[in-house]
Amino acid sequence: MNLRHPLAVARGLGSAKGGTGHWWALRLSSVALLVLTPWFVAWALGLVGADQYTVRQSIARPLTASMMIAFVLSLFWHSQLGLQVVIEDYVHGWREWALQLLVKFTCAIAAIASVVAIGRIVFTA
Repeated sequence: MNLRHPLAVARGLGSAKGGTGHWWALRLSSVALLVLTPWFVAWALGLVGADQYTVRQSIARPLTASMMIAFVLSLFWHSQLGLQVVIEDYVHGWREWALQLLVKFTCAIAAIASVVAIGRIVFTA
């Protein structure tokens, strides 16, 4: 039997003024991906059958490199935000904390590696 008032139980479980920002970030990254994904698919399909030199020269163009970096960053940002929601909803206890940390580090490292790889192609092509 719980002698606590329902308001005391609910306190701390409601909006902490951080959910709205997370919701907007998820929507913003979705809109970015709605624009960038068709561009990426069209760009990649345009390079089907091309040799390595042609692909590197295509990535080395400033507009293409900028769009590619925007695509990669929004993709990993959106992935991290989405996985965060799933973990918060379905995993509890120390596993939640560990998975949140793993997802954040994995997405950050993958995003950094992608930007470095694109930059390396741009500056060595």
